[in-house]
Amino acid sequence: MAVISAMPVEVNGAKEDKNPSPKGKRRLGEMLVEKGIINYSQLKQALDIQKKGGDRLACVLVELGIVNEIAIADFLSSETKTPRVTKEQLRAVDLSVKGLISENIIHKNLVIPLSKKDKTLTVALTDPLNIFLIDNLSARTKCIIQPVIATASEIKEVIERTYGKTLSVASIIKKMEVQKGVEIIQPDIEKEDITLLVKESGEASVVSLVNYILMDAIRNRASDIHIEPFENQVRIRTRIDGILYESPSPPKKYQNAIVSRIKIMSGLDIAEKRLPQDGRFKVKYEGRNIDFRVSMIPTAFGEKVVLRVLDASALCLDIVDLGLEAKTFDLFKKCIHAPYGIILVTGPTGSGKTTTLYSTLKSMDSVAKNIITIEDPIEYVLPGVNQLQIKPEIGLDFTDGLRSFLRQDPDIIMVGEIRDRETAEVSINAALTGHLVFTTLHTNDSAGAITRLINMGIEPFLISSTVIMSIAQRLVRKICPDCKEEYKESAKNLQAVGVKIDSSREVTLYRGIGCDRCKGIGYKGRLAIFEVMVLTEEIRQHILSREPSQIIKQSAMNSGMISLREAALRKVAAGLTTVEEVLRLTFEEKMGDM
Repeated sequence: MAVISAMPVEVNGAKEDKNPSPKGKRRLGEMLVEKGIINYSQLKQALDIQKKGGDRLACVLVELGIVNEIAIADFLSSETKTPRVTKEQLRAVDLSVKGLISENIIHKNLVIPLSKKDKTLTVALTDPLNIFLIDNLSARTKCIIQPVIATASEIKEVIERTYGKTLSVASIIKKMEVQKGVEIIQPDIEKEDITLLVKESGEASVVSLVNYILMDAIRNRASDIHIEPFENQVRIRTRIDGILYESPSPPKKYQNAIVSRIKIMSGLDIAEKRLPQDGRFKVKYEGRNIDFRVSMIPTAFGEKVVLRVLDASALCLDIVDLGLEAKTFDLFKKCIHAPYGIILVTGPTGSGKTTTLYSTLKSMDSVAKNIITIEDPIEYVLPGVNQLQIKPEIGLDFTDGLRSFLRQDPDIIMVGEIRDRETAEVSINAALTGHLVFTTLHTNDSAGAITRLINMGIEPFLISSTVIMSIAQRLVRKICPDCKEEYKESAKNLQAVGVKIDSSREVTLYRGIGCDRCKGIGYKGRLAIFEVMVLTEEIRQHILSREPSQIIKQSAMNSGMISLREAALRKVAAGLTTVEEVLRLTFEEKMGDM
């Protein structure tokens, strides 16, 4: 890159020594004046505006209409001998380098990592004279930075295509900063003016920001929103297809106003900051109702907020579409139509247990059946099903609700979750008296549900005589259909992660390379994998003998049960997901065949 010596700049007839950029580099304004592209008065006007607003000089000059951004980019390319990339070259981002620079730096400085060769990272930026930025990128990435030039609008377009349309947060914040008469002050936590807090949370700018956070999550199919306070920042993350992604964050001073706004929407106590609070609210977006379940807990630097996004329109309630294997599906249908007994659905939070139960109940709903559910909370309303929300604060818990249910002549009962011995005992008693009970447990696999009930204090003979089926499930990300490609993987590499395969051949697998539709991730949407254990006589004997879950699981697999990992590998073989997803979500000492 050419080094240009510094020289004085004359403003209003007087020579003023503009401090040259580091390492002898000339500033953009100086170079534009020297070449006659702009004059001194135009430079001074732009510099005055830049000092007030903080925007880049090039952006200010473009906004003022003094020069267009293409001319600036071409000029810088010529003067500094830095390559000028085309739109097509800029869009051809190598997704393998996408994570080398954090999204905050990308959005703040308008830079895009394009490709990497050995230790050299090619980065598109608007100003190759910004040595501080280039040095910072080099220090963070441990690479030699090779800059190339693009215009701000070109880079913004690629950022939106690759990382999602999140730049509008900056424009919202900007409007908040300059809005006349609005200044949100960080109040003292111990001496807050509640009236002021309510007023701040109702300001149009704060309302717009909170609405943007909610709508952005809905547009991106997020299941959760995390608003996390730290000492010097407020971090916002959204969970999309099971993975958390960071979003641009508002300044720290807006933290309390944002939290207060959500409290008001949820009907929570705006003055209470020492205790956890739970609530919910509903918004309308593009003609459909979206429910938000809110949880707040106090942390060292303020209240952390997590919002669960419940979009009923996105809920698939067709039992056929659950994703069960054909043989497993036949067993499943047979068990759910049993006259009485308990069916357990297990898995971690967010694994789709509720969707499975709702889909099952919907398939069984008829005038001839009295179906009642007891939940905490009611996530979706099911037409034709009587649903009860527990309220521990008034003494209505799972146990009391279940006892009341048994006096309502139910045929089918769904218990949201067995959390303690009392709930488990009442559920078993319901099954013993001729009711079909569906419920959930938090265990890692289907066999673990049995030992979990025993650990709760339930007698093995009661479990063996009531439990019909135990299901474990997970949600794996689906390969994006718009950028799906096939590739060959060696048998050696697959064997290294435990896949049993013929060592003499390669395997054709599939992956997503990243595109606009999936925001460069390579995945879009999720599908369920299931481990369905039907209790055989042999398994019942193991339960009565208090055998460990490993023995029970092995017995089930000997009877033909497909494990979670095997079910996931079948999805890989079908080209629906990737080996990486299988390794991320399932664990077994031995993997199945492909």
